[in-house]
Amino acid sequence: MYYAGRGNDRRLYLPYNVLKEYRKMYCIKKVTDDLVWVGANDRRLALFEGVYSVPTGVSYNSYLLTDEKTVLFDTVDKAVRQRFLENVEAALKGRKLDYLVVQHVEPDHSAVIPELIRQYPNIKIVCSERVLEFIKQFYEFDIDSHIHLVDENKTLNTGKHTLHFVMAPMVHWPEVMMTYDSTSKILFSADAFGCFGALNGALFADEVNFAKDYMDEARRYYTNIVGKYGTQVESVLEKASTLDIEMICPLHGFVWRSNLNEILSKYMLWSRYEPEERGVMIAYASVYGNTENAAEILACRLRDKGIKTVVFDVSVTPASEIVSAAFKWSHLVFASTTYNAGIFVTMEALLNDLAAHNIQNRRVAIIENGSWAPASGGLIREILSKCEKINILENNVSILSGLKTAQVSDIESMAQAIGADFPAPVAAAQNNQSVPNTVDPNTMFKLSYGLFVLTARDGNKDNGCIINTVMQVTVTPVKITIAVNKANYTHDMIIKTGKFNISVLSEKAPFSIFQQFGFHSGKDTDKFSGGGEALRTTNGVRYLSEWANAVISAEVKETVDCGTHTLFIAEVNQAFSLSRDASVTYQYYFDNIKPKPQPPKGNKKGFVCKICGYVHEGDTLPDDFVCPLCKHGAGDFEKLQ
Repeated sequence: MYYAGRGNDRRLYLPYNVLKEYRKMYCIKKVTDDLVWVGANDRRLALFEGVYSVPTGVSYNSYLLTDEKTVLFDTVDKAVRQRFLENVEAALKGRKLDYLVVQHVEPDHSAVIPELIRQYPNIKIVCSERVLEFIKQFYEFDIDSHIHLVDENKTLNTGKHTLHFVMAPMVHWPEVMMTYDSTSKILFSADAFGCFGALNGALFADEVNFAKDYMDEARRYYTNIVGKYGTQVESVLEKASTLDIEMICPLHGFVWRSNLNEILSKYMLWSRYEPEERGVMIAYASVYGNTENAAEILACRLRDKGIKTVVFDVSVTPASEIVSAAFKWSHLVFASTTYNAGIFVTMEALLNDLAAHNIQNRRVAIIENGSWAPASGGLIREILSKCEKINILENNVSILSGLKTAQVSDIESMAQAIGADFPAPVAAAQNNQSVPNTVDPNTMFKLSYGLFVLTARDGNKDNGCIINTVMQVTVTPVKITIAVNKANYTHDMIIKTGKFNISVLSEKAPFSIFQQFGFHSGKDTDKFSGGGEALRTTNGVRYLSEWANAVISAEVKETVDCGTHTLFIAEVNQAFSLSRDASVTYQYYFDNIKPKPQPPKGNKKGFVCKICGYVHEGDTLPDDFVCPLCKHGAGDFEKLQ
């Protein structure tokens, strides 16, 4: 028995063989039928890696696969070792531990390796040569007798599961590897796709409002931990794009089992140092408020132009949050007083931090202040000049002590120069003001749409397709309308039988559902060939349950010929809810489900389908071009950026 730590952070540590005799508390979470989360949370940690504040704690994730062989993926930090060891023992249920896969040797994921060896002396450590090298640097025990070496071309069969190993150097250490389970289609991603914050009972990203409550912490985690290594992350993303991934299990933060594109699309942007949003981040360092005042006036002028703006005081806001914001926004402004003939201390630290994290592809403006020899502006420029593709505005502002009325025009000029990069807001049409007598197809995307699986049955043939137009038209009786393209086989089945079902897709629906029902024709494809229980309503038509939140069954009463589509007016004879999950909208599909196209390699040019992501290479797109996957026309394509 021994104590470690100082003050309020002193903790009692017991040898595990003593601890387990009287303490049997454990906390594990089911991931799949044979995969269990056995990690732990730490809410007492003040600074992650001794640098980054974690006010809501951090999770250390570890996963146990219970196949014919048992496999543990990584361990945890020493701060939570006792809970972790209890969790592993509970999840094993008396079985021996056969393998430990070590993907990353940073001590917050490897600290318990020596103790696991003592607890399970016959365990084999699955790792690469580089991982082995790092283990030997950190720990001293008889490791060679436990080693099972793997590389990119090797697999490990554990019974039902086959594990493939993906080398991921410098994401974010040189030894890092990931593991892909081709049976469950799970990627164990090491530190990639992680997030700051303890898991408050929820293990999966879809159990929380990730975009609202956690995306900022995911970005802060990426930019500060991995951000420097964008090229290496791009390489791993390219490898991942060749794998059929349905779940991502990172070493920190939430498990991704749906809407993987929500995090993958962000990584694509962050790794290329492309901004998420067009707007301006202003960071200022001010001693007596004069530089702050200039920053505030600029923020107001930018907002007056309809430009999104965020402002940070670098002496108050942790640098990690400002670095994260710099990765988010397209334009950056740095305003600093001169201090000891240089840049103010906290601003200099921030700028060096940004340069160290390889910030690129940004438009930058500079405001300097100084009472007798303003020098901060030139020094800020000098630091940023080391970064790639940083475009610094020429008309920067230099202040002597305090901003004077005559200099407000300089702030106006800076706001004007920044604003030139942003499209002017569209003014509402005034009375008697003429508007173009044209139809902009993009305007139709302003309408709100849902996404649904429409199913029908003709004899023994089941079929379905994706539609986006369902509307209730009456209450007594309950009637709905649906619009269906005449080119769809499902359309012909409904014309013949007069019956159909609507499965209302939820935000958890994966892209594979849209591929399954939207990218193939039922004339030559069995869209239900994937198996699963054949669930049917009383009209005998199949419906989806796993990715839908409600089902509506209806019988056609009228049809309206609309040219390319038929409008079916139908009476609802059965309707029931399946879950409380939010219904997916067209916009949500584009933002979070449909994979973003990879940028073309070299100087290739092309056009991408906004519906399914198909890429047509070439300088031009024929007006009559039809997407070979989703059958949408040229109007639904846009140029690759």
